[in-house]
Amino acid sequence: MFVSDEYSKRRAIFLDQDQIPESWYNIQADLPEPLPPPLDPSTLKPISPEPLFRLFPKELVAQEVSTGRWIKIPEEVIAAYRWLPRPTPLMRAYRLERYLDTPAKIYFKWEGANPAGSHKPNTALAQAYYNWREGVERIVTETGAGQWGSAVAMSAAYFGLKARVYMAASSYRQKPGRKIMMEVWGAECVSSPSQLTEFGRKLLERNPDDPGSLGIAISEAVEDTLTHEGTHYCLGSVLNHVLLHQTVVGLEVKKQLEEVGEEPDVMVGNIGGGSNYGGFCLPYVAERITGKNDVEFVACESKAVPHTTKGKYTYDFGDTAGVTPLLKMLTLGKDYRTPPIHAGGLRYHGMAPIISWLIVKGYMRSVAYAQREVFEAANIFARTEGIIPAPETAHGIKYVIDEARRCKQSGERKTIVFNASGHGLLDLSAYQAYLSGQMENWEPTQFNYPNYTN
Repeated sequence: MFVSDEYSKRRAIFLDQDQIPESWYNIQADLPEPLPPPLDPSTLKPISPEPLFRLFPKELVAQEVSTGRWIKIPEEVIAAYRWLPRPTPLMRAYRLERYLDTPAKIYFKWEGANPAGSHKPNTALAQAYYNWREGVERIVTETGAGQWGSAVAMSAAYFGLKARVYMAASSYRQKPGRKIMMEVWGAECVSSPSQLTEFGRKLLERNPDDPGSLGIAISEAVEDTLTHEGTHYCLGSVLNHVLLHQTVVGLEVKKQLEEVGEEPDVMVGNIGGGSNYGGFCLPYVAERITGKNDVEFVACESKAVPHTTKGKYTYDFGDTAGVTPLLKMLTLGKDYRTPPIHAGGLRYHGMAPIISWLIVKGYMRSVAYAQREVFEAANIFARTEGIIPAPETAHGIKYVIDEARRCKQSGERKTIVFNASGHGLLDLSAYQAYLSGQMENWEPTQFNYPNYTN
């Protein structure tokens, strides 16, 4: 029997439920310059808030453009956070440290223990609440890998709303468990592209086996919303208010690290649309901007969808059909055909405007990895720490392992903290593909960047 001193050490740092943050943190208050505004694609001028009221509750539109530093979390949402439950633990990865024989300390924020299995309910519950308070009876959304769709389905059930989820077809086929979860919670899950929207039907006419993408699913969800009265749209990433809600994660991390007297040297996370990593690190980014810390922020993406490492910083649509406002972001172009990688949450052509701006301005950097090396890292983590991570989370783990090994070579005693944004228990077919040697790598070399505003 293997016995080590790790078993006598404090692995998890918990907070009491009365320590859930009372307000979300808004990075827009502390940026040295305003973010480039969303544009109306018909005029190329900043879009007014009024058209967005057809898609979102008024309070979410107000949060989207707010420059207030703190947005109070409604009591009903705090109650829902307790139900999840929050706060989530910050874990010390002692066994991974020992396996890597590194002087670095490795911590991870564990967001996968709630019923939906990821960080996504932090904003799904908030969005469902604001829709419920405004009298909306039905919400529609999209999902890539299914984590967001699961969170919306669960949150809709919590607040008594009807829900429909358009799920990217490749993930719909790869991850039937996610579809079942949504249906158990009472939501309708539809493979995208679908026969339910005009845009979906056009795509299926061209290619009945279209694997779909997050951009396509967004187009269908928006079309569905605009053609059904009493319906609002929910978005799981990218927009400012979504990253805002996720800052409960980073604010908890600050309290937990303070409790054990630690300061992060490196903060790591995966990026698909930017919500989990933004929520995790933005409370620390503000201090970096003002010179109060020198934390290194590293965002990890897929080489198959290298939207920040090879993307162009320009205005682009958030969806494939081109019905959303134009957003200034790092993008591969709305028509980029994302390969059917197992990390479905990373299959998006663009990046959140906030994260894009931080990367372009040098406050954050990004790296990209291929599928096989990511799953190799995920298996190391699972065999040392016991948790099978989501494929998306595994991208951050890959960087953490590499950085810890660099620390071994240099002797640096860094404190590395990453966001474990979800579990991989519904992604076991991906692990099977890796273990059987059948997993493919994709790395595109040609891109058709958008040029809408020149």
